[in-house]
Order: sequence, then C-alpha cells, then structure tokens
Amino acid sequence: MTGRVLAVRLDNAGDVLLTGPAIRALAARAGRVTVLAGPSGAEAARLLPGVGEVLTWRAPWADFDPPPVDPAAVTRLVTELRSRDLDEAVIFTSFHQSPLPAALLLRLAGVRRISAISEDYPGSLLDVRHRVPEHADLPEAERALSLARAAGYDLPAGDDGRLAVRRPLPDTRRLTGEEPYLVCHPGVSVPARAWLPERWRAAVAELVAAGHRVVVTGSPREIELTGAVAEAAPGVVDLGGRTSLAELAGVLDRAACAVVANTGPAHLAAAVGTPVVSLFAPVVPAPRWAPYGVPTVLLGDQEAPCRNSRARVCPVPGHPCLTSVTALDVRAAVEKLTGESLNA
Repeated sequence: MTGRVLAVRLDNAGDVLLTGPAIRALAARAGRVTVLAGPSGAEAARLLPGVGEVLTWRAPWADFDPPPVDPAAVTRLVTELRSRDLDEAVIFTSFHQSPLPAALLLRLAGVRRISAISEDYPGSLLDVRHRVPEHADLPEAERALSLARAAGYDLPAGDDGRLAVRRPLPDTRRLTGEEPYLVCHPGVSVPARAWLPERWRAAVAELVAAGHRVVVTGSPREIELTGAVAEAAPGVVDLGGRTSLAELAGVLDRAACAVVANTGPAHLAAAVGTPVVSLFAPVVPAPRWAPYGVPTVLLGDQEAPCRNSRARVCPVPGHPCLTSVTALDVRAAVEKLTGESLNA
C-alpha cells in the first residue's frame, strides 16, 4: 500500500470518466486518491469509484474557455497541494495535451514522484516518462491505464477495466416513468460534433412512431434544444436541465439504449453499461474516443474531409459527416442494439 496519490485530469467530464479504470488502479494500492479536475470534470470525478477527494482548478492551458494566468491562483493551488503532503501524482492527458505545465506546479508543491505520458523532453519535471505510440490508436481508457501501470499500479483481480460509476445511483423513475425507454441526448460540448436539431426531431419522431418511449436529456444550457427535440412527438419526456450528473447516470442506467454524439453522456452511458448509438463526427478518431466497453453502433462518415482535424467548429460546408445520417439509420441502430422492432 502506498500513501497519498494525486490523479490529475483537467479537461471535460467524458475525459474524466475515461480515466476511471486508471484511477481504480491507483486506488487499489494507494492509501487515498485525490483527483485534481477542471470545473467541467469535477462532478464526473465525484462519481468515480476509488476517489477519496476532488479538488477543482481551472487550468489556463486545458480549459476550452481558459482564464488568464493568475499568479495568486497558481500560488493558492500550490499551497493547497503542498498542504496534502502528496507522495505521488499521475498526470492524465489526451495525446494532444502536454502534462508539463501541471508537472511544474506539482514540483513546486513538493510532490515526491510524478508520472505522465510525454513526447516532449520533461527535464526534471517527471520521474516516470511514459510513451505511447500514437499510431496505435489505443482507446483513451486503455491509454490512461497504461500510464497507471507504468507508474506501478494495476487493476485488482476481478476488475474488468471497463468504465464504472459509484453505486447506488439515484432512483430516477419519478423523472422518466417506468421502463422500457430510450435516451436521446442532442447536446454537445463541441459544435463540430453536433447533429442538426431538425435531424434529432426527425429521429425522435421515427422512434416514437416505431413504438419506443423516448426520454430527452440535456444540461441547463441546452433546455431550448431539448424542448424543441421533445416536441417532435407526443409522450416524449423532456429532462433538459432537470438532472444532476448522478441523476443523468441513473436515467441512462435504466435506459435500453442511448442515442448521443461524441460527448460526455456517451461515456456516462458506457460507464453504466448502456448500449450506445454514437453519432460520431470523425474530427477525432473513433478507435480512441468511441464509447468504451459497451455494445455500440457508430453512425457518421468516418472518412469525411474533417477526419482527425480536431476542429471545434465544422470546417466543411454542410457538415456532411453527420448530415449523411438519417432518422431511419438511427431507428435501425437502436433496434440492432435492443433487439426490438416494435412496429416492423
């Protein structure tokens, strides 16, 4: 058993969820695991098994809406980390992110051993410099777990390495009604990954016409979108802005299937074991970022011109990678995953 270990993951909720197996590996040997997360990922970190504490900090190099560099904020973070007398830190990043700014702050905080994946020369900032061949296109969950293993941690016997959340989850039947139902989540954090609202409306109408109950979910900032999508057919339940992340996990846990783009709730669905119809824009590679460890049908042209561009706004007129997907495609994918064709 080692002592106090810090896991650093500073980006979005989906990224934090994908780091879950690696964090469980740390927790299997550590006396206590603290997660340092960004504001977009902290709620997800609190759902992860093995996490003892979550600290939140908006990093100027990681956030989509980065704050200016504030020496006072940096000093406060370093002081807070130093007060925890951390034995070790493992910095989890995606392939396009550098761990070195975080490593510098951890050195200033007196962390005794620091591990990360780094292509850049780390100098004295890292004790364990792990390298992953990017052409291998490892799923992000496996990439993070490979770093934990390089640092000397592994999953305990019986842990299958899939995504997971703490249980029990909230009972959400008061929100959804009884099963069976499907979840459609039309919102995204990155515009280039969005399916058009009118396509979502058509898909919901098609699913209802086929005899499926549909629950539409979304964050508080997506209420207008979820309302418009839910109005596409009678009987659709609109939960836009009405769930915490834990409650959303509960809604997804009881769903027969989730229809969602490449965004955090896709990984939350995978973490509760729910099959996913993934409307996947290929701006990032699907082998790395598709829902992990659950039955999945991938929809979208994975060879479109935007492929691997990492664009946040679609660079191709007409958004062809996802406009090629129809409501009938979604219905067929749902029925493939659920084994149901209610009104064939």
